[in-house]
Amino acid sequence: MQEVPEKIPLDFEPTTENLDQLNAYFEKQGHTALLKWGFETFGEKMVLGTGFGPSGVFLIHQLQQHEIDIPVFYIDTHLLFDSTYELKEVLEQKYGIDITRIGTDLTVREQAKKYGDELWKRNPNRCCYIRKVLPLKNYLEDKKAWITGIRRSQSDSRKSARMIEWDAENEVVKINPLVQWNGEEIWYHIDRLDLPYNPMHDEGYPSIGCIPCTSPVYVSKESDDRNGRWDGQQKTECGIHMPANVLNGKEE
Repeated sequence: MQEVPEKIPLDFEPTTENLDQLNAYFEKQGHTALLKWGFETFGEKMVLGTGFGPSGVFLIHQLQQHEIDIPVFYIDTHLLFDSTYELKEVLEQKYGIDITRIGTDLTVREQAKKYGDELWKRNPNRCCYIRKVLPLKNYLEDKKAWITGIRRSQSDSRKSARMIEWDAENEVVKINPLVQWNGEEIWYHIDRLDLPYNPMHDEGYPSIGCIPCTSPVYVSKESDDRNGRWDGQQKTECGIHMPANVLNGKEE
């Protein structure tokens, strides 16, 4: 049986061998063991990022259940649905936490003046890069690890995701505790624990992002379908879970 190293030094960039060892261990041990190990290893230099989907809600609950006291943040693009902001407030009240807002200083109006109206239609990669990718990079500059709610079942681009990865773009360890789960599993626990969630999930929106780039697809909330994002475009990711050289937001 493989043994997990007690800690990764905070200034250590994980090697392929080390990551393989850790993933082999935590694929068997599961999400709770991974969260606890992450907290023991990185402390408050580990943060949880959420877009307030069901995976993020469940992970916030898990942090509270296991007394893992770390910062939780979200990326505010200034283009989110009202129900997303309302869910944030519900979670803050339920768990007694402050969820940190990060985002660009460039307002939507200033962006239109600089790049033209509705950049998200003409060059969605650039819009995502300005409003999500760069703010995340800036926020993670002094962090050592970040937790995400991504799952392999969500899209083809996530099928190869691992429980622990090295995020070379942001130079932090990336921890994906629920990567093995599918939509039915996460919603089973949301319902079992009676956790709050965005009511838009009951209205045909399995994946919820920015208003201009989110459309209903009228499937069950348990679906892992991301087709409602960037409708009509060859795009399923905003870029924070992809290398910068794949999604750099530059005009052709």
